[in-house]
Amino acid sequence: MEGTLGLHHVTCLAGDPQENLDFYLGVLGLRLVKRSVNQDDPATYHLFYADRQGTPGTALTFFPYPHPPPHRLGVGQAVEVALAVPPESLGYWEARLARYGRPLERGERFGLPALLFPDPHGLPLAFTAAEGPGLPWEESPVPPEHQVRGLLGARILEREVEATLAFLQGVLGYRQRQVGDGAGWILEQEGSFLEVRALPGGRRGTLGVGGVHHLAFRVRDEAHALALREAALAWGLRPTPLIDRFWFRSVYFREPGGVLLELATDGPGFAVDEDPEALGERLVLPPWLEGQRPAIEAALPPVRLPGKEG
Repeated sequence: MEGTLGLHHVTCLAGDPQENLDFYLGVLGLRLVKRSVNQDDPATYHLFYADRQGTPGTALTFFPYPHPPPHRLGVGQAVEVALAVPPESLGYWEARLARYGRPLERGERFGLPALLFPDPHGLPLAFTAAEGPGLPWEESPVPPEHQVRGLLGARILEREVEATLAFLQGVLGYRQRQVGDGAGWILEQEGSFLEVRALPGGRRGTLGVGGVHHLAFRVRDEAHALALREAALAWGLRPTPLIDRFWFRSVYFREPGGVLLELATDGPGFAVDEDPEALGERLVLPPWLEGQRPAIEAALPPVRLPGKEG
C-alpha cells in the first residue's frame, strides 16, 4: 500500500483575522492563495497562505476568531509548525523578525538550524534551514531568494507514542529515526518531517488560539485517499467519508493518540475557481455555499490586504 506524499497543509486557529493577514502577508511575505470560509462554520474565515500558486505542501491555513477560546498546550496535539527557508536566509530572517518585534530563539529542528518564534497569536513557528517545494512570489515584500519555501514539518505531543509511531509508519508511510535525547522520534516522508515527543502523564490539550487544528497529508487522488481510509478503518479508527472541499477532496480521522489528521488530494487546486494571477483577492465560496453569500458576507468582519512594503 502506498503511503502519503508528505504534508499537504497545516490548519491552525488564529485571533483577529486582520492581524493574521498583516503578519503572514506583510511580515512573512506569504501569498494569500484563497480567502474563503470554514465550510463547517461559514461565519468564520478560512485563510490559506502558500507559495506563488498554492503548491501542495506549501499551505499554512487559519480559522481566525476575533474572540477565540484560550489554547491549553497538552498531549494529543500538534504543537509547532516548521517552515522551510533557504539555508543562507536565516540571517535575513533573524534581522527581519527582530525588526517586527518577534521574540526569537536560535535552535535546531530535525537536525537543521532553526529560528524559533511565536506568531502574534501564539502559534509556535520554526523557520528551518532547508529546501522546499515553494515557488517565489514576485509581489511578496520579501525578496525571492529569502522567501519561505513551504511546510517542512510539525511537532506532536503524545502521552504514549507506540501506537502513533506504528500508525504513521505502517499506514502513512513515514520512516523513523531516533532523536538523541531519547524522549522523541523524528519521522520523514517525501521531504517533510514529524517529530513525535513523549510526555508520559501529560494532560490532554484543549484547542484554542495559537493551536494547530489539524495536519493534512498529500494523497494523489480519490482512489489513494480511499485506500488509506480503508487502512485507517482496519486500525480501528473512525475516518469520515470522502468530503468534497472543492479545491481538494478530504478524509479526516484522529490517529491513535488523538491528533486530528486529514488526507487531502493534490487536485483540483486553488486555481479551479480563480485566475492564478488574482488568487486570494476576493472572498470565494464553494458552489454549495454561494446561495448563502449575503448572510455569510454580513457575518464576516471586514479585512484588507496589507501593503507590500518591505
